[in-house]
Amino acid sequence: MAEITGSDSPPEAGDGMAIWVDADACPKAIREILFRAAARVGVPMTLVANHALQVPASSLIRMLQVQHGFDVADDLIAHRVQAGDLVITADIPLAAEVIEKGGGVISPRGEEFTRNNIRQRLNMRDFMDTMRSSATDVGGGPPPLGPRDKQAFANALDRYLARYARK
Repeated sequence: MAEITGSDSPPEAGDGMAIWVDADACPKAIREILFRAAARVGVPMTLVANHALQVPASSLIRMLQVQHGFDVADDLIAHRVQAGDLVITADIPLAAEVIEKGGGVISPRGEEFTRNNIRQRLNMRDFMDTMRSSATDVGGGPPPLGPRDKQAFANALDRYLARYARK
């Protein structure tokens, strides 16, 4: 397992769900929404990244810094996530692993990945990978996060927490 800095003990919480954040590419605006939501509903949250991030002083929020390397943060999240937990990530293979373990997944743009749509998303990701490797111009990455994306994320998170978080 990867070397971890930060408290390795879970944040204080009762039984119930936890939120895991694939924080390497998670925009600051989305992290801020998550900080407020975790405090509002009392759900423990762990950010996992290969670089240090500032988090509010809270017994509910912790930051785990893993060593640099391909998928190190993803692997840690996939290993530790439990059924009923929520993961925030745009990484489709990680989302598929989380769903397989019974967890929920929301992307930073507010898309909820489910058993019903993850296979299609994996197929599209693999297709785009193939296109990129064949030197076909398929364009750049996603556009910058805008106000609509932030609102879509906040709405998806609120809906998810209303369904699954224990208050």
